[in-house]
Amino acid sequence: MKPLAQMNVIPFIDIMLVLLAVVLTTATFVAQGKIPVALPQATQTEPVASEPAVEITIDAAGRLYLGEEALDLDGLSERLRDVTADTSLLLRVDEAVPFRHFVAVVDLLKAKGLENVSILTRREAG
Repeated sequence: MKPLAQMNVIPFIDIMLVLLAVVLTTATFVAQGKIPVALPQATQTEPVASEPAVEITIDAAGRLYLGEEALDLDGLSERLRDVTADTSLLLRVDEAVPFRHFVAVVDLLKAKGLENVSILTRREAG
């Protein structure tokens, strides 16, 4: 009688668990965005909608980005020319940025009739 060959699946499960841990760890970095921004804290926060949005970022140095592309205010105005009023916009602003930069971007968005804007913050601990 021939012995039945068995396959040991425990190493396969170990590898899959390690891969799952790697994917979950990198997913948190992707979700935070590639441009480092220290978001201001707020007590009244709501989850961001899962629909894709046009992301505008102002970093700590006051540099302006549309997605990952660095722009000035005039360049942002030009790039937003074809954006429709119902497009979701996500505004990420570093807490160290002077308020005038935030106001300038919001003023530009209002002038273009883009009012579907979410401002990203982090939940205050406590």
